[in-house]
Amino acid sequence: MKLDLSKFPGRVIATREISAREATYAPFPSEMHPALQSSLRARGIESMYSHQAESFVAARGGQNLVITTGTASGKSVAYLSPVMQSVLDDPASRSLLLFPTKALTQDQLRGVLGFIDGVVATGKGTPIQAGVYDGDTPPAERTRIREIGRAHV
Repeated sequence: MKLDLSKFPGRVIATREISAREATYAPFPSEMHPALQSSLRARGIESMYSHQAESFVAARGGQNLVITTGTASGKSVAYLSPVMQSVLDDPASRSLLLFPTKALTQDQLRGVLGFIDGVVATGKGTPIQAGVYDGDTPPAERTRIREIGRAHV
């Protein structure tokens, strides 16, 4: 879809079109928990995009990273895989995910819960709990999230 720049006279300084390129894939990292692999397969993911596998290995290695890639290119799997892996490795681990808007938080929560459901459905992993903690979170849910041993994400 091409943007009609005539609607923005004098506002667009420069444009550049980047050609599409073929996706590159990688196998699931060898250290990835079997429940996580099964969950991804249940979602129709038989291998990872190369940036997802690289991100998983880097995050598991304690490296800081920034993932920048186009829409619908697997960023959620790239950041959620190591988060889920950490809970499967150590049920006492916790991850805090920060999003800039409540709408994005709710959208991402649906993805997180789908990911969790897939891991739990395998029967090979720890039950994982998640929740949203913001100004709209009811007091009972806040308590549940804060209780030790309850919310992992």
